Amino acid sequence: MAKYLVKGAYNPEGTRGLAKDGGTGRRKAVQAMTEALGGKLEAFYYAYGEDDVYLICDFPDQATALGVSLAVNASGAVRVSLVPLITAEEMDAACKKSVGYRAPGA
Repeated sequence: MAKYLVKGAYNPEGTRGLAKDGGTGRRKAVQAMTEALGGKLEAFYYAYGEDDVYLICDFPDQATALGVSLAVNASGAVRVSLVPLITAEEMDAACKKSVGYRAPGA
């Protein structure tokens, strides 16, 4: 499974929904959605600043993750972005790749 950082920002309608459902209510809804798709909700945190909520989720594949992003953003209540998370071992493998790249002007 692929791991993602999900960042979300509520608009006024979404904020009203959050106030009605409560923080734990929204977490339960997101967990149920994630598990129904074959994924796992690893962490769920609220914050203040540019983003209102941060999640760490495992999704079975990119299509599932993108489907979640499309569905949530289409609701209009929350703007989310997904950031693929890379393990240290995956970074090690990437560091060992031979890439024939020439920088501009080099």
